[in-house]
Amino acid sequence: MYKKIIRPILFLLSPETIHRVTVLGLKILGRIPGGKALLRGACTVRHPSLEREVFGLKFPNPVGLAAGFDKNAEVYREISCLGFGFVEIGTVTPLPQPGNPKPRLFRLVKDRAIVNRMGFNNNGVEETVKRLRNRDRRIIIGGNLGKNTVTPNDTAPADYLRTFRRLYDHVDYFVINVSCPNVANLSELQEEKSLKEILVPVLEFRRGQSQYRPILLKISPDLTAGQIDNTIAVMKECKIDGIVATNTTVSRDGLKSERKTIRAIGRGGLSGAPLTERSIEMVRYIHEKTGGNFPIIGVGGIMSEEDAMAMLDAGACLIQLYTGFIYEGPKFAKRICKKIRLESEIREAIRS
Repeated sequence: MYKKIIRPILFLLSPETIHRVTVLGLKILGRIPGGKALLRGACTVRHPSLEREVFGLKFPNPVGLAAGFDKNAEVYREISCLGFGFVEIGTVTPLPQPGNPKPRLFRLVKDRAIVNRMGFNNNGVEETVKRLRNRDRRIIIGGNLGKNTVTPNDTAPADYLRTFRRLYDHVDYFVINVSCPNVANLSELQEEKSLKEILVPVLEFRRGQSQYRPILLKISPDLTAGQIDNTIAVMKECKIDGIVATNTTVSRDGLKSERKTIRAIGRGGLSGAPLTERSIEMVRYIHEKTGGNFPIIGVGGIMSEEDAMAMLDAGACLIQLYTGFIYEGPKFAKRICKKIRLESEIREAIRS
């Protein structure tokens, strides 16, 4: 029903308009008595075979919603009712910022893809903290951190530390985002020296806290093998807890959409089906390079249950959806969980 009737109607509107309408709809449904229970009943599956314990956190299932959808922690409760085992908010910056000029979000329907150049638009960390003060602790929430666009790279560590400190008591894990292609020169922070300058202060702050919050790094799919190796070395040296692979790509290789359409859209990060193979390849590479001892959240191009299984088989402990959720609909997480449960039962039957 979603793909045949609802999605074609929604896709008549601009992507950013649909996003606002969806967030508003979730808010309204969440305020209706029994609304969240209705969502849970329709979209959630629970089973012991789905549960995961990763970097000290117990997840009800391994399927999460990636950062970018609930930037300001407005609808994480409702999203959790759509079958997700965890929700990553953000990207959050110290100060509010409007992001890049509109239009900045585009569909490539022929490629089952999205191009965005949002530019870390969000209401700032103080507004996010207000929304999370009385949060439901049963929902696992990650905080995706970035710097303000006006902050030069040489003072970026202060931005990351400020947001990290303010959110520390309000989220369950952190993701340091230095790989988004939609903030000028941000990807330069993936270089070894810059990365250490960001990570060392947040690690020092964490050591002084009574609660331990895992810290992960989100990397670009456009890194070379050598750059990935260097990143892994820094992560091991700094003893951070895991990696998120991958962010969106600046590549436009192999797209089915017309060249004039792609040129008209211009710059921005590409997500969706064109990223599937590269993301899985990177997860497999990192898994093998680290001997399977480094937790990986696999994200990028998960557009089907089979893609999800391939990502998990490549070495991801957890996975995240975004573009697949847009194209496949509100029951996509449930479908993946059912597939994971079925595969688990088949493998258990084979072993016995």
